[in-house]
Amino acid sequence: MNQGSSKDLETLEIEALKAIESATDAPALEAVRIGVLGKKGSLKDVLRNLGSLPVEDRPAFGARANVVKKKVEAALSEAKERLSGASPKSRKNKRGLSADVTLPGSEVHRGSRHPVQLVSSRMIRIFGNLGFEVADGPEVEDEWHNFTGLNIPVDHIARDPAENFYLQDDLLMRSQTSTVQVRVMEGTPPPFRIIAPGKVFRPDTVDATHSYMFHQLEGLVVDEGITFGHLKATLLDFFQQLLQDEGMKLRLRPSFFPFTEPSAEVDLFWRDGWMEMGGCGMVDPNVLESVGIDSERWTGFAFGLGIERVAMASYNIPDIRYFTDNDVRFLQQFS
Repeated sequence: MNQGSSKDLETLEIEALKAIESATDAPALEAVRIGVLGKKGSLKDVLRNLGSLPVEDRPAFGARANVVKKKVEAALSEAKERLSGASPKSRKNKRGLSADVTLPGSEVHRGSRHPVQLVSSRMIRIFGNLGFEVADGPEVEDEWHNFTGLNIPVDHIARDPAENFYLQDDLLMRSQTSTVQVRVMEGTPPPFRIIAPGKVFRPDTVDATHSYMFHQLEGLVVDEGITFGHLKATLLDFFQQLLQDEGMKLRLRPSFFPFTEPSAEVDLFWRDGWMEMGGCGMVDPNVLESVGIDSERWTGFAFGLGIERVAMASYNIPDIRYFTDNDVRFLQQFS
């Protein structure tokens, strides 16, 4: 090109971009760069004729030449990345291999399930082997399922607003997963044996063994001829399997619950002392009758276990607050 016109620049731009796009490797791309932008390249050749243009046309021509130069440089840069990405070395990098496969690899940090989830799954599996099915229910409950259906009278302290998280007059966050037992008995004819794991909510003062939100696993068996002996044997078998200790100590301490009669606290000997794990008892006949089950024919037992406390006993964890502190150092121990 021996003329200095905008048409020459336009032709140069089209041909240069086409040559860049056609380049199949780095040497071919470098040849295009030298042929266009080098000291003896086509762009320099066009600019040599700048002096032959009228004075008033020179600024516009120079600005146009600068735009062409920038477009060519940008196209060269993109093509360089494209060709680099197509190289075998780059393909290895995309597959996650370093350029030098003899170098040490980068450690991949794997997450883990939360200890409460781990223990909950283990509990469900053990009870499943004992013939229990899993049942579920809502976390927001009405007073019938949370209290009345469980034989808890209106004046009972368990219904005190200060002891519950009420949302409105008849709705509250469930304080126990026994609510699921009522729902099952309402819609399922006996015999049956179910467990109901899930969250419960109580405005307890937080300390090493108490929290305002925790997890329970409730169990219920209704059949003909069920006795307190069946209840004790089931809990003993469960804890022996869970803790893999046939010599572990379990005691049932007499207590009172409106929905069971007789009732007992379930205690486990742990860290040189007895820790309360939950409550249990024979289903009160009034509870059975309230959902239309003949208490003369059917009997049953129920129990409720705190999953966090089972996890504490399983992993020797001294404080329930560790489960919700979100301290990675604590959680990584269970990976």
